[in-house]
Amino acid sequence: MVIARQPAGQGLVTVTARCKNAERVISQQLSFEIIHGASSIAAVSFFITFEGIEGCGKSTQSRLLVERLTERGRQALLTREPGGTELTLHIRELLADPDGELDRKAELFLFLADRAQHVTKVIKPALAEGAIVVSDRYSDSTLAYQGYGRGHDLDWLTEINERACQSTLPDLTFWLDCSVEIGLERAVKLRGGPSDRFENEPLDFHRNVYGGFVALHQRFPERIVQIDAEASPEAVAGAIDAQIAERLP
Repeated sequence: MVIARQPAGQGLVTVTARCKNAERVISQQLSFEIIHGASSIAAVSFFITFEGIEGCGKSTQSRLLVERLTERGRQALLTREPGGTELTLHIRELLADPDGELDRKAELFLFLADRAQHVTKVIKPALAEGAIVVSDRYSDSTLAYQGYGRGHDLDWLTEINERACQSTLPDLTFWLDCSVEIGLERAVKLRGGPSDRFENEPLDFHRNVYGGFVALHQRFPERIVQIDAEASPEAVAGAIDAQIAERLP
């Protein structure tokens, strides 16, 4: 069994310890906490992404899903964008900086550079080993935020977005759907301090991003599953589990 979590705010560390039948390793290359243990369930490569506006609950639900999968003996890895590798943590800091004055194209290409590195160093290797990869944001966020939010040409954006993905596309996407107002209110409460660049954007920007997720769901209804994220966390987790039971090999 493999579970990976990225330690918040930590640099490059290497730790090895033993607990019962598991070996805990914090990988030097990825800065992920990885737990290895025996499993009777055959490994299966499957790529799951969580998408949605600010404050929709993606990070919480993606983490909880990986915990449930590993408890059931599955091999699973939890990652995120931006900042899914040690190197791209610096990109995440640039993109989140509320004082940063990034040109919209510079912002876009930072996201795409982050994804190219993430796919090469984390997602593809994990899938090759038969893991279930769960990512907090991926390519749909680029289309929603940079396309519908920032106004980049969607045809051009789709093409370069696909190049950054290197033919690595999600098997299943959970769109955690909540209103812009509720999402932003949650995000502010959760952060408990200054907002990042995206939370500081005007309401119209967030509404355009939301419209982008609506459009993507309509375009890819088989892959993108709409989940009512205004329900309780337990109800959201239950809806996600129902889909996992249907779709996961």
